[in-house]
Amino acid sequence: MADTNQHPHPHEHGPHPTREDDDLELTAAEAKFLAFKSLLMEKGVVTPAEIQARMAVNQKSGYHHAARMIAKAWTDPAYKARLMDDAKAAAIELGIEVTEAKLVALENTPERHNLVVCTLCSCYPRSLLGEPPAWYVSKAYRSRAVREPRKVLREFGLDFPDSVEIMVHDSNADLRYVVVPMQPEGSEAMTEGELAGLVTRDCVVGAALPTEPNRAPA
Repeated sequence: MADTNQHPHPHEHGPHPTREDDDLELTAAEAKFLAFKSLLMEKGVVTPAEIQARMAVNQKSGYHHAARMIAKAWTDPAYKARLMDDAKAAAIELGIEVTEAKLVALENTPERHNLVVCTLCSCYPRSLLGEPPAWYVSKAYRSRAVREPRKVLREFGLDFPDSVEIMVHDSNADLRYVVVPMQPEGSEAMTEGELAGLVTRDCVVGAALPTEPNRAPA
């Protein structure tokens, strides 16, 4: 199925902070790093999955608010229904203060994978995830995620068959998205707290999958 790009709302920008260089092309050092990483993967020195696992460890400093919501949705069908209906209300239900005007949950399924981008600046669910990573606000990601999402996802270590539809969602100052990934196999007996530990920040924007239970970051 063909990739689908969603731009359902006018892109207006609020007072949230943005990186001063978020409209710049990659620096020479960044370009060299990406080229070196690609070469290592081509030569079989490292795999995309190994890179993503290392990134997950580096990013981990206790799970974020969105991980609590996702873990509860995995274990509580009634809560999941409320989350999909009104993500902001579902967050507030857990005592999470949400500063975004509107929050929409996107569910990944075996037939569909959701990817979030902000094409014009760096709109990001900060009240749930904190500040966005550098790659999210880079011009390269903001333009390429819309034009070639499958290629971008492969660079993150996610290679989906053509039968899986890739939906790209464009955030704006009034509307932010959170991706609800599929629960990984083998995690059914885990507690909500343990499940939350499998959900990295990048899962919530569709750039990663939950950590496998036997590879959960320490």
